[in-house]
Amino acid sequence: MFNRAISQTIKAASQAFPALLLMGPRQSGKTTLLKMLFPDYRYINLESPDTLLRIKSDPRGFLDSDQSHWIIDEAQNYFELFSYLQEAIDNNPLKGQFILSGSQNFLLNEKISQTLAGRVAIFELLPLSYQEYRSNPNFQPMKIWDYLYQGSYPRPYHEQMDTSIWYNSYIRTYLERDVRSLLNVRDLSTFQFFIKLCAGRHGQLLNLNALASECGISQTTATQWLSILEASYILYLLRPHHQNFNKRLVKTKKLYFYDSAIVCHLLGIESAEHLKIHSHRGAIFEGFVMAEILKFYYALGKMPPLYFWRDHLGTEVDALLEKSDKLIAIEIKSTATFTPDLLLELNKWRKIAQVSAKYGFLVYGGEESYQYDKTDIIAWNQCAEMLDKIQ
Repeated sequence: MFNRAISQTIKAASQAFPALLLMGPRQSGKTTLLKMLFPDYRYINLESPDTLLRIKSDPRGFLDSDQSHWIIDEAQNYFELFSYLQEAIDNNPLKGQFILSGSQNFLLNEKISQTLAGRVAIFELLPLSYQEYRSNPNFQPMKIWDYLYQGSYPRPYHEQMDTSIWYNSYIRTYLERDVRSLLNVRDLSTFQFFIKLCAGRHGQLLNLNALASECGISQTTATQWLSILEASYILYLLRPHHQNFNKRLVKTKKLYFYDSAIVCHLLGIESAEHLKIHSHRGAIFEGFVMAEILKFYYALGKMPPLYFWRDHLGTEVDALLEKSDKLIAIEIKSTATFTPDLLLELNKWRKIAQVSAKYGFLVYGGEESYQYDKTDIIAWNQCAEMLDKIQ
């Protein structure tokens, strides 16, 4: 139903590497995409107890069959298999022989580096970008607050499900079961409270000590829980840019969730109209634009050169993109009405950094894109066009 932007990147890599690994959160569409791109491959899912038992009992025998090309889903459930894959590749190095997928990058990255380094291309698939959402043949335009409340996971759109029900189920079954099991958390209520506190800090500088104290856990535990949530593609920490322009800088990271609807449900936001007037609307809109940038670069198979910039006086640029020897500044405002004062922070940064106006963009909640005083004003639903221009 959706054309995923990463498709061409994966197909090209399958002609160059014997193995591919596609990582991303559960339900982001990894399995659907891989089955579509490689319809002739044999598909196995290592979350199936029967399949996992058969492979563990005789991994060489399982792989030594007439089938030479495989899709192996949820590969993190049997890391020992990677050594047998390495052996099979070294004995018969076919291009695109093994396509792996998984939803826990902290485990997969470690094991891949030990066994398949140099043999595998690694990619990440997040939920839908708005450009991908528009590729649906049954596409229906949405207002910004409707889209942010509905979220970007593809399954509710595929199956025309009530998103409130789906997201509540996703939070309960994945965040509270799978992630909690990785952490071996016994007190579910404390972990639930921790996730909700993180949602309340979406788009803010991370004060780890305050977060741990408010939750009643140690700073070490808070760090561990954040690491697992980050590695499971629920949230991420955005680093500040290192270039100081002779200013003292804030060096604290900012916390963001990848998906706006997860934040809405954790904060108890009940509808698009509720979101539109909610105190976190600006942060949720900002997080949406940040996620669009990440998705754009992941689709190209690149690490996003994304930062924010803030000095000790509070002057801030929401997003900085590094490109060659240039810095591209992007200011983000949720208002649907453009006024020149929205460019104040961007213009302050230009003076400090001494860059020309052409390196600045403003993404806002309006529906029309145009130029104003040598600055590109970008509608919320045209982020992909902006990033194509930057790229």
